Amino acid sequence: MKSPIPLEAVLRRDRVVVAIALLAVITVCWLYLLTGAGTGMYPLEMAALNPDSEGMDMPMSIPEWTPGYTLLMFGMWWLMMIAMMLPSAAPMVLLHATVTRNGLPPDHDAQPAGSSRQLVRTTTAFVAGYLVMWGAFSLLAVIAQWMLQREGLLSPMMISTSRLLGAGLLLAAGLWQLTPLKAVCLRRCRSPIGFLSMHWRTGTRGAFGMGVKHGAYCLGCCWFLMALLFFGGVMNLIWIAGLALIVLIEKLTPSGEFVGKVTGVLLIAWGAWLGATAT
Repeated sequence: MKSPIPLEAVLRRDRVVVAIALLAVITVCWLYLLTGAGTGMYPLEMAALNPDSEGMDMPMSIPEWTPGYTLLMFGMWWLMMIAMMLPSAAPMVLLHATVTRNGLPPDHDAQPAGSSRQLVRTTTAFVAGYLVMWGAFSLLAVIAQWMLQREGLLSPMMISTSRLLGAGLLLAAGLWQLTPLKAVCLRRCRSPIGFLSMHWRTGTRGAFGMGVKHGAYCLGCCWFLMALLFFGGVMNLIWIAGLALIVLIEKLTPSGEFVGKVTGVLLIAWGAWLGATAT
């Protein structure tokens, strides 16, 4: 008769499986973005463009906002948010999976260890709840994109055409970085154990609800940073990767809160300079 597999080995195996699944989803989303996300604009090419170059003056017609195009834009935004935000949520997802498998939620009464099937259901539900919140943000981003293009404030290449708009976005993002609400949301994102201790719920529905709550904190932490894509270019690889890196540093490094405040001060200074030099 075979001896039972030690719990530590099971937990290690499950963490590896969940990590591989997350990496696969993140990789697919990044590859989709790098191929243009169906827009015909490629992040690598957009990053190489100089705002003062002739390439930025190429005549391009404003796209017609048909239902198909709107759905394409929503998919682009949502997959971009998954590519940018899911890496920073990975520690929370992995800890949730470990607690589910171990059956010992922090600060809760001991429960029976979960099965592999239960682990798959609850982890999927948790991630789905998290991504639903960024899907909601993506819907709002599409509406904002439509309104900005209609008013001529966003080019067909999805770059701000107004220095005042750019200054406003930079100032708003910088000020948000320094608000108490931003600090509260960031602390929740930086403390997976604290979050699970406070919000733990059992079952698939409970996992989905926890994912929604974590997504709400993450959204409150980072939504103004994501809005800066309208300033630097929605499909500009430098902005996409740069903002994703700031989010990772804020959430996963010991100096994350300090970096977030410094980022806020720099954004305010940039926005003030851009507004002062606007003609």
